This record gives sequence, C-alpha cells and structure tokens, in this order.
Amino acid sequence: NVWLDCQYHDLEHRSIKKPDEVENDMKDPIINYDIKILDRIQGSIIGMALGDALGAHVEFRPREYLRQHPVEDLIGGGTWGLNKGQFTDDTSMALCLANSLIARRDFLPYDQLVRYKWWHLNGYMSSTGQCFDIGAATSDSLHEFTRRQKEFAEKNSIPLDKIDYLSDENLLKTFNVMCSEEGVAGNGALMRLAPVPLFFYKYPNEAVEYSGFSGQITHGDKKAYDACRYYGALIVATLQGETKDKLLDNDFYSKHINWFNNKPLHSDIINIAQGSYKKERGYDDGIRGKGYIVSALEAALWAFWSDQDSFKIGVLAAVNLGDDTDTTAAIYGQLAGAYYGYKNLPQQWIEQIYAKKYLETLSKWIAYQGQIWKPINISLNLSTEYNHPIIEDSTDKSIKDSHSIIKLNHISNIITLPQSNFIISLDNETSDKSQSNIYNKLSFKNTTNNKSTIQSDRTELLIDKTSDKKQEKIIIPSSFSHQSTSNYWSTYKYTDQTDNLVTWSVDNVCQWIESLGKNYYIYIDAFRKDYIDGFRLFTFINQYILTQYGITNQEHQRNILDGLQQLKQNHMSVRWSSRKV
Repeated sequence: NVWLDCQYHDLEHRSIKKPDEVENDMKDPIINYDIKILDRIQGSIIGMALGDALGAHVEFRPREYLRQHPVEDLIGGGTWGLNKGQFTDDTSMALCLANSLIARRDFLPYDQLVRYKWWHLNGYMSSTGQCFDIGAATSDSLHEFTRRQKEFAEKNSIPLDKIDYLSDENLLKTFNVMCSEEGVAGNGALMRLAPVPLFFYKYPNEAVEYSGFSGQITHGDKKAYDACRYYGALIVATLQGETKDKLLDNDFYSKHINWFNNKPLHSDIINIAQGSYKKERGYDDGIRGKGYIVSALEAALWAFWSDQDSFKIGVLAAVNLGDDTDTTAAIYGQLAGAYYGYKNLPQQWIEQIYAKKYLETLSKWIAYQGQIWKPINISLNLSTEYNHPIIEDSTDKSIKDSHSIIKLNHISNIITLPQSNFIISLDNETSDKSQSNIYNKLSFKNTTNNKSTIQSDRTELLIDKTSDKKQEKIIIPSSFSHQSTSNYWSTYKYTDQTDNLVTWSVDNVCQWIESLGKNYYIYIDAFRKDYIDGFRLFTFINQYILTQYGITNQEHQRNILDGLQQLKQNHMSVRWSSRKV
C-alpha cells in the first residue's frame, strides 16, 4: 500500500503527491468487516473533514462577525484561500495518524510522530501539498522530536535518511516519544483523535488509553490527555451502538469507569462529562469555540447535544461559535459523524469534500485492520495520579515517574517461525473488486507429511492453492522472528497476522535476498548499507530503486520484485492457527 507513505511527482522529492493524487492507487481491503461499523467509521472520518472544511474559510473570525455573516454552506477562499471542500491541519494530522495505524497495524507513537513530521516538513496528507495552520504546541513538539531523532541517530550510528523507518524494537523502546512540554493543553490533541477509537473500538480499555496517549505525545497536560480519553470513549460507545441519550448521560463516565482503567478524569473534564455543556443559549451561556482543549470539548458536545438530531444543524452551530471554527467543527464531526453515519451526512457536501475517495477507502482500511487487531495478555494497572510518563527500559515495560505508573506486564511478544511441517491452504474470499491472490486468506495446518524442507539458511513452505492445485514455494528465513515494534509501548499486538513483513530486521531482509540464489549474494551490501529492513522493503523497493542499487539484471529484478509481491501477499493475508511463542 504505497499510498500510506510519501509519494512524489519527481525523483528529487520536491513535489509531494496530495491525497487526491494518490487515491486512484488505493485498493479496497477484502470485505470481511461489518458494513454498519464501516458506515460509522466513514461518517466519523468524513464528518471530521466536513467540519474542518466548513470552518476553514472563517477560521479566527470572532463570534460577532459570524452573527452578521453566518456560515451556511461549504465555501472556498477566506482565511487560507482554499478551494471549496479542502481541509486544514485538523484532518491532515488525523490522516497521518490513521495511516500509521494501518501501515503498522498497531499503536506506534514513534511512527505517528514521523508522519506528523512529514506533514510539517513536506506537506504529507495536506490538501494543498504544504503544511499550513500548524499550532504552536504541535510545532514545538515536532521540532523537539526532530532534535531527538538526530541525537538518537548519531548515538546509534543510524543514517539520518533511515531514522524515520526505524522498526527495531530494542531501539524503539529507548526513544522517548513524549515530546511536549508539560502544561500544554491546546485543542490540537483532540482535533485528530478519531482514528484511534475507530480502530480499537472492539477493545474499549485499549481504545481509551491509546486515545489519551495519542494526544499526549504533542500536548503534555493532563487535561489534554483526559479530554482525549473521554471523547475517545464516546466514539467507542457510538460504534458499539449506544443511544444518544446514553452518550450524553451525565453519568456516562461513572457507568463506563472500567473503560478508563479506574483512573479519574481531571476535574475540568469531569465537569464536562457531568453536563456542563448543556446550555440552551450556547454562546450567550458561555460556550466558546476556543483553542483551549477544555473549551473545545465543551463546545463540540454542546453542538452535538443541541443539534436536533441533524449533522448539518450541529456542524454549522459549531462553526458559527467563531474563533477556532474549523477545529470545533472537526471535533464535533468526529462524534456526530460516527453517530449519524455516513449515509446520513449531507449528500451535497459529501460530493464536494476534497479527496472523497481517499477518505472513503482509508475508512475501509481502518474498519478492516481494526477488526483484525487483538490485544494479548493485557494487564493495565494504572495509578490515580498523573504526571508525564517516561518510558523506562525494563523487563516489565514500565512507564512511570514519581507520581504515576502504567505497568504493562510483559509476556514475550516474539513469535519464532515454527520449524515443523506445514501445508498452507488458501481459501478464496469474495471481494467487491475483481479477484486477486492478494485477497486470499492463508490458513496454516500442522501436518506430518513431508511438505516442507528446511535448509541451512531458509525455510521452504509449500502452498497448496485450493483454487488451482498449483504448488508454489514461499522462501522465509528460518531465523525469522516476529518482533513487534510496539513492545516498548505495550504488550498489545495483532496476533493473527504473524507473517508480518514490516517487522523484519535488516538481517532478515538480507537473508531473504540471499535465499533467492547464490547470484544474489552480491546485492546484500547495498541493502545493508541503505538500512533496508522489512518496513522499508515493504514501502520503498521498486524497479527504479533496485537499479540504483546496481541490480540491472532484468531477471534478477523480476525475481526480487515477484518475491517481494509474494511476501506482501502473505503479509496481508496469513493467519496462523499454529505458532510457537
């Protein structure tokens, strides 16, 4: 899925491709997700983008101006000179976050920060191809992240042009991703939140905790952390089918206290959870669409509470509060869009939203990958006190300081490829697209037959395709082990997709290249020198890059690319029913 990463119009990487320029490269995942859930996910993602786009042209306008000139429709121009339907930083950062969850199939804050940096420096996921409207807190945190990356690269002898693709768990767990100063409580943490609860909604404890952490890496105040946890819980409850009355119940928090790992919310967020936003006169009663996260949360919930069960009424009310118009409306759109669903959003606006196909397809991948992801052996013992958690390098994967501890009891997350015999049978699944082998689901069955041979440097697994009975070989390094890069952060992982190419080390990749034949050994140095691990192999290697590495033999290029395509197919579809942990 090359669309997940930076794509450029030129070899010099001076002109980045915008979302609407890569959306035609996107393919739908296999259809084995809940259509009703997809409707809510698409509603949330596109509802957020609509709110952002509706408020963009009047961003920073005061309430008095909007009393006289209320926003009633999508309009271009204004503050940023955007075309009708284009979005700002709110949606761009949410897309960065969503792409990270999909690409890494897990919650990996380091990768999230990398993508935010790409947006900041290169315009990745921007509707204009350039970063604009970035908040001061986010900018400061990303500058700090870049500084830490440079120090980290020098300390660990990693080339600077490879540091963004770091996937070694032993290195990642030593990188401090908390890049914000303490006391930072802007609404930038909340405006991008939606992908996290949408992705992890099946597991409310993890969804709520990750929601908080997703904001905390750039906004370090407890109010920002808890605002994201509370709003994430509301989105999770929406996807789980709770009614609007239950969502807006003043006792929602106490009734879902187990979702919050029994950690109390900040008193300002508790006040909102208990209904402080339920003010009939809205602005005249103190509701404000400001950049402070507490005000933004209260304003978005006021718009949802008072919208008369109409997304259009609610999102326009959020915009017309004035001030940070796009962000207030984007936050409203995340929850209201999830609640009302994609089918109930204003159709005329949907047709005008920028990069509609990108947003629709991205939502499908969130639904697909989210239903696959599973936690393993979870134990969250969380304190009632809060401070900036710092990740320590310890066996227990503790995140702690003198006032708080988040202890994630560790069970090894390393799965070694079994050295027993397997038959891999492919069961075809239907797709709304034309059939492709990439959508075949692999199921591994233990067998006593001698259907695989183990050689000194590789394991050969025979594929028995039930569709045509043709046998093919997959070559996988026998020393390969599944090492989730999320270990430094938690003990969660997707356990039913263990053939995870993106977690291969550089050594694994070099071993795979060598397994293609003795004539390929000469290429290993180029892969090692350029620090090509599994993630870079998955996202970076193509015919042009192979030529740059001195691989000009067309047969060798074809064999490498064909083998890589097979690995990608396995990465997308392998399910292990037998594994050694």
